[in-house]
Amino acid sequence: MQRDKATGALGKIIVKELGQFFRAPIAWLFLSAFLLISLFVFFWVESFFSRNIADVRPLFSWMPLLLIFLSAALTMKMWSEERRSGTLEHVLTQPVPLWQFVVGKFIACWVLLALALLLTLPLPITVSLLGDLDWGPVWSGYVAALLLGGSYISMGLFISSRCDNQIVSLILAVTLAAIFYLIGAGVLTGLFGNQTAEIMRALGTGSRFESITRGVLDMRDLYYYLSLIVAFLALNIFALERGRWASDGNGKLHSIWRWGTALVVANILVANVWLSQVASLRWDTTRGNMYSISSATHGYLAQLQEPILIRGYFTQKTHPLLAPLVPQLQDLLREYEIAGRGNVRVEIVDPTMQPEMEDDANNRFGIKPTPFRVNDRHQAALVNSYFDVLVQYGDQHQVLGFNDLIEVKFRGDTDINVQLRNPEYDITRVIKKVLYEYQSGGDIYASLKAPVELELYISADNRLPPELVELRKAIDKEIEDVKKTAGDKFTVRIIDPDANGGAEGRRIAEEYGFAPLASDLIDPKPFFFYAALGHVDQLIQIPLGDFSVGSFRTGLQAGVKRFAQGFTRTVALVTPSEAGAPQHYGMPMSDKPRFNALREMLSQDLNVVSEDLADGRVEGNVDLLVLAAPDFTDEKQLYAVDQFLMRGGTVIAALSPYSAKIGKSSMTLENYASEFGRWLAGMGVNIGNELVLDSQNSAFPVPTVREVGGRRFNEMRLMDYPYFVDVRGEGLNSDSAVTADLPQVIVPWASPIQLDETKTGGLAVTPLLRSTERAWLGDTTGVVPNATQLQHGYTASGERKSHLLAVALQGKFTSYFAGKDSPLLSASQAGEAEGESAEAKAQPIDAVLNHSADTARLLVFSSTDMFSDQVVNMLSSVYGGNYLSSLQLVVNAVDWSLEDQGLLGIRARGHFNRTLAPMEIGAQQFWEYLNYGLALLGLLILWLVLHYANRARDARYQQWLAA
Repeated sequence: MQRDKATGALGKIIVKELGQFFRAPIAWLFLSAFLLISLFVFFWVESFFSRNIADVRPLFSWMPLLLIFLSAALTMKMWSEERRSGTLEHVLTQPVPLWQFVVGKFIACWVLLALALLLTLPLPITVSLLGDLDWGPVWSGYVAALLLGGSYISMGLFISSRCDNQIVSLILAVTLAAIFYLIGAGVLTGLFGNQTAEIMRALGTGSRFESITRGVLDMRDLYYYLSLIVAFLALNIFALERGRWASDGNGKLHSIWRWGTALVVANILVANVWLSQVASLRWDTTRGNMYSISSATHGYLAQLQEPILIRGYFTQKTHPLLAPLVPQLQDLLREYEIAGRGNVRVEIVDPTMQPEMEDDANNRFGIKPTPFRVNDRHQAALVNSYFDVLVQYGDQHQVLGFNDLIEVKFRGDTDINVQLRNPEYDITRVIKKVLYEYQSGGDIYASLKAPVELELYISADNRLPPELVELRKAIDKEIEDVKKTAGDKFTVRIIDPDANGGAEGRRIAEEYGFAPLASDLIDPKPFFFYAALGHVDQLIQIPLGDFSVGSFRTGLQAGVKRFAQGFTRTVALVTPSEAGAPQHYGMPMSDKPRFNALREMLSQDLNVVSEDLADGRVEGNVDLLVLAAPDFTDEKQLYAVDQFLMRGGTVIAALSPYSAKIGKSSMTLENYASEFGRWLAGMGVNIGNELVLDSQNSAFPVPTVREVGGRRFNEMRLMDYPYFVDVRGEGLNSDSAVTADLPQVIVPWASPIQLDETKTGGLAVTPLLRSTERAWLGDTTGVVPNATQLQHGYTASGERKSHLLAVALQGKFTSYFAGKDSPLLSASQAGEAEGESAEAKAQPIDAVLNHSADTARLLVFSSTDMFSDQVVNMLSSVYGGNYLSSLQLVVNAVDWSLEDQGLLGIRARGHFNRTLAPMEIGAQQFWEYLNYGLALLGLLILWLVLHYANRARDARYQQWLAA
């Protein structure tokens, strides 16, 4: 019965306080100010559309400061007005416990804050309509705002209970809340070392708020806010209780109240220190759990055979923008230590405090400090700062430096955003690299999960040329050496294709494309000399290259590594011949696109080698072939790619009929000459001569001509550019690991892909990239916009439909050279006819593989410049940071092709920011004004609900009086 009465009294107090709020202007002023400031900050201060990121962080970024003033204004009269008007004595003499008055007023203020936050919901809904919004950080942000606001409200109520004047209460409440905010702000923490700054950030309301709004609900942060709320409410109750005491009252009871309140508050606050050691009570609400150690990382850590060292080098004094990132990175390293289960040792050191450690870092690992200009207490100073992570396993080590770990985005001349790029991916990547490099120096056969079988399809000695008879003997000796090393992980099966009337020869020709070889076109004596490696249900050909024992050894090792676990793969990158040549001072710049950024990206995880294919062969240790704008002019180059694919390899190619030439103030799109398009057509992939334009496109700095007073000026102008197709949403194949987790990708100057079903009918076809249904085809005449296009934009013409821009094919391909003589033999005969020396006859033994194994893969992107340096750099300038989506697409394709999808999943988790769908200025203004209108509509609906609720209550009261 007593509990029911208490609950009823608390409810009446809450309703009474809320009624006073809404009967007076204060509630409407609070809600209006909150919504107006929040919307203004979101759209104008934080420049939502200019950020081009589909998140609502701008809504919460200013919330700690905004709530300081609004909460103080809301609570300034809650108790001071009671004291001034004399009603406080009435409250103190009521039989209702004081805590109910305190909690009732607190809940009333908290409900008003919750209503204000509820009225901002149209903002995240709008963002979700414009882009791919991750709702986890949104709900976390609202939880954080409620807890932060509750903390400020409890502070304001306590201050109000101690003041007679509302203005004094407002000033003191703002001051107290500001102290709690500033103690963890970068303005102050930047003046101290990392350890002191970390303690200060743990005490700051704003720094805790940022941790939750990124999408991680940590029990330590939640308890921190709840402890502040309870502590200041307890102090509020104690302050009111003192008002009941007489000067000559019961001193013992007063002492109990004092000590009891002090112990309650102290225990509540000290519990934060104990909880700070507990890191496991956290809930990652982000999509894909971006802030938690992934299963892929656990998989790599499980491969460790001995402890691995991860050492973080961080200086106490560093740049203020880097300082908040240090504890984040330290927390992640601790997560690695926990996940390693004893096989991961984490050390955090400050080299400037340990000279021996700094000398070791500088001389042994090449770790050097980065100089930063920072503002000290009294003057500007230059600080040498360490921000590096060392990963060491056995005798292998890798270092992640400042540039590897962070991402810097510029949103204006002075607005710089510094954040960790994707720390788990970066750290796991180097763990994988040192692990694989360490294992590469050991026994490759020990890493096989199942034995491999070497299959030799070799004719009898009497059918072989003399040089191959000797090679056969050398191979037999090599096999015996391998057997001693590999043990039961390596078996051999030798088959004579000419036996049983040539039945076996016909079988391997049909299944694997192993056609008879010939050493002389004029007097051919066909024979077989092939090697293949089988593992479980896969079979790959071992390329013999120049038919030497060295080629056999290299091909066998490469094949075993392909099936083994824990070895770095080799990728051959083919770029335009001129672009690959070094540039010297005074030499004209090459017109061919360059791909240094792509090479650097691939080199992070793979062994990247350059190939020109002029000899008609791909090196035997190559696992995958990447062709970036291939400018092939020789049949032997096509033959090298063709036969690599026929051996079951993977080819990734980017090509279209055009390539851009961009200068400082000019741009042209020129025909790109390459015979590779002819080979693609032979594989059933036809790239059209038109260009795809799409209304969903990226902004691009286009060179334009401006006329002023009869004079012409060249300048760059940022405008929506339909030749830069922005592929996102349904345009990205969600069922393919290559594109499923990419937020979007820009395809510049792309041509449509059409598949010849007569050639691709037996293949597994996977579309990767498509334009929208609003796309159309055009030519090169509009690449540089004219005056009308600059003013009014591009106008669509012709049929509008979706076009295929990238495709993956897998299965048994038919060789482009099937039924033809090998270009290598033809070249050899031609050289002999012209009287070349014997040394000039390259490799006379060769035969065309007529079709591929089922494991062969071909990925085609219909854009020559998609991965070029000039396009990547320009898009980076447009987006205000490193634009890596297109390069990550290639790396995804490589990982998928090599069936190494561990890092692929972690990399996808790195896409914290999702870009918005492109739109005109008018559309941006529409969405902005719509949100202002929805906020006003929300206030109107709330007023109507309360108005009719009051009328209903008054009607019931009148009926009660009449009865």
